[in-house]
Amino acid sequence: MSNVQYVGGAQPRVDGPLKVSGLAKYAGEFPAEDLAYGVVVSSSVAKGRIRRLDLDAARATPGVVAILTHADRPTVTTDAKKHQDQAAPPGFPFIPLHDDRIVYSGQPVALVVAESFEAARDAAALVRVEYETEPAVVDVAQRRDAAYDPPEKRDGVPPPPPPRGDADAAFSAAPVKISGDYRIAVEHHNPMEMHASTVFWDRGKLVVHDKVQGVTNTKAFVVNVFGLPEDDVRVLSPFVGGAFGSGLRPQYQLTLAVMAALRLKRSVRVTLTRDQMFTFTYRPDTLQTVALSADSDGRLQSIRHDAVACTSTFEDYQEAVVNWSGLIYACDNVSLSYRLAKIDTYTPGDMRAPGATTGVYALEAAMDELAYAAKVDPLELRLRNYADHDQNDDKPFSSKELRACYERGAQAFGWSRRSAEPRSMRDGRDLVGLGMATGCWEAMMQPHSARATLTPEGKLEVACATADIGTGTYTILAQIGADAMGLPIEDVVVRIGDSSLPMAPVEGGSWAAASAGSAVQAACRGLREQILTHARALENSPLANASLDHVVFSGGGVALAADPARSVPYGEALRASGLQRLEANADFAPDEAFTKKFAAYTHSAVFVEVRVDEELGVIRVSRVVSAIAAGKILNQMTARSQILGGVVMGIGMALHEESMPDRRLGRFMNHNYGEYHVPANADIHDIEVIFVDEIDEANSLGIKGLGEIGIVGTAAAVANAIFHATGRRVRDLPITPDKLL
Repeated sequence: MSNVQYVGGAQPRVDGPLKVSGLAKYAGEFPAEDLAYGVVVSSSVAKGRIRRLDLDAARATPGVVAILTHADRPTVTTDAKKHQDQAAPPGFPFIPLHDDRIVYSGQPVALVVAESFEAARDAAALVRVEYETEPAVVDVAQRRDAAYDPPEKRDGVPPPPPPRGDADAAFSAAPVKISGDYRIAVEHHNPMEMHASTVFWDRGKLVVHDKVQGVTNTKAFVVNVFGLPEDDVRVLSPFVGGAFGSGLRPQYQLTLAVMAALRLKRSVRVTLTRDQMFTFTYRPDTLQTVALSADSDGRLQSIRHDAVACTSTFEDYQEAVVNWSGLIYACDNVSLSYRLAKIDTYTPGDMRAPGATTGVYALEAAMDELAYAAKVDPLELRLRNYADHDQNDDKPFSSKELRACYERGAQAFGWSRRSAEPRSMRDGRDLVGLGMATGCWEAMMQPHSARATLTPEGKLEVACATADIGTGTYTILAQIGADAMGLPIEDVVVRIGDSSLPMAPVEGGSWAAASAGSAVQAACRGLREQILTHARALENSPLANASLDHVVFSGGGVALAADPARSVPYGEALRASGLQRLEANADFAPDEAFTKKFAAYTHSAVFVEVRVDEELGVIRVSRVVSAIAAGKILNQMTARSQILGGVVMGIGMALHEESMPDRRLGRFMNHNYGEYHVPANADIHDIEVIFVDEIDEANSLGIKGLGEIGIVGTAAAVANAIFHATGRRVRDLPITPDKLL
């Protein structure tokens, strides 16, 4: 019996045909006969209170069935803990329509519900709101002097490690030193699919279709906030049109949709506009100062990295921003600090590689400056300061093939052809620059459960409540199931994104593949044990005395490894036992002993070539090579796609993306795709992805996760290449032509 090995190959997405044909339904597309439509009215001021709401014209609009406001809405709990979801930071989460207070621009102040979307939209435009306004601060730099250490730490986010050595004394004594301030503009997530919630009401029970990265998170939120029985709420999110972290927490359209459905006792859909996608979470504005010193050979003598990040007035959002500076390079004198400053916006949130994207940009830009100060090649500088263990936690790495990333990336890129001096390489009117940076991201895992079900026809279903936010979860779980049971991948059905399925937390942090994949593998292992038991029980079974170690599961059956002719098809084993199906459930949790002993990270080396028009300052990223060490690669095709997406977002951070606050009005002004620029096809040229071999034992699959590592370090590599091209060091991103002229 022959069998294709799917894990490790290049498998097209199993959900691809549904998506490209338009048959995949998203949260705002599920139909219901009694569906009403809600449109959010957003505040036009950033701070103050609602003095008066004039709803008469809106109520008179034909088709309007209800208008919810702070003065007229269903009751929700005010217990802060019941509003805190799986990804919530410490504090009191924002409750839409809670009272008359305005705490940020764009805050929902009313929900207009009508028989049609058009009627709701038109009526919402007729709502008139009078405000008493107060001065608002939306620039973290204005609150820097009021920065504070967060009194309560966020779960899953380690605080900066304590200082080691004496960074200040080492800095003062070192012959080579640099110091600089770094800043990245606020970025909004802006996935293709806008946030939407469709709530089906059926005799008091709710089926919620939500754009979210964790259906169990949404279900718990709805149950807790509205005081509903668990059996009365089911959440579905089979397809997610991108999220990048914006779907980790339930957003306000969910609360409003559930409010309306409970009030009207009918199904309600609320879909946010693109404008309103700028009225909730974003990558936080963070002020960073990095000071590095080295000896005359470029070996680090001290690292100091201080950050002040913005948060809202009602929650203490936190990221691991500065921690990376204590573990990426070897250094005995390190001082790291991270503080918060409150501003009058919504709470910032996790956005692809939260903390690392921000902190590693500053560190890697500073390392480039140090390379020039020490007159050492930037790649050689990193090799001289290579860390062979995590000094933050004093642990060895579970695996680390970063040297191979440097070597293979540099070779593919042609780093040896780089001229050392800035502004020394040209091609016609273009200044050519080559830059590089290191990337790092934690290889995390979370408890997950899964179920595997086999039918006599040899069809396998694997189920887990995890999500697929475009990363390829459907496909990798199908690959794992197909290999485990020796079936064609076409005979495997994957069910995810349903709160009635075995437990999974939110999908984030690049942990889904390792965690959900391990749970599916364990469930299939349970199936194999059951099948062998039934196969051995057959009369005159060819496997009567076989143990699990001596059989293979291939070609739709179980056979002796030493004599494949002695086999039993799955269908024969089930039918002989009178079974219509076999089912196995399994739980996965990270090995605590392993995580206590080892530090697990993915690593990358990013090499970038830019071309800068000398007269106009226009920047083109002409080539990128991203070399990745991330354990075993489950799917070469979807893995490459993940890195490509991360690199493109890194280019966007370096050159394009910027949510521009008006400090007088207290709002983001470019709240649309016309003025908030993301990379388009014309901005992206050649990107080469290299996966280096790496063996890791953190889980049975040997995988680490790929969703985040592609973006980390990319913006720094672009910025470093621009300096090499132009000789001009720009430390605040994005780097636009006006900053070079």
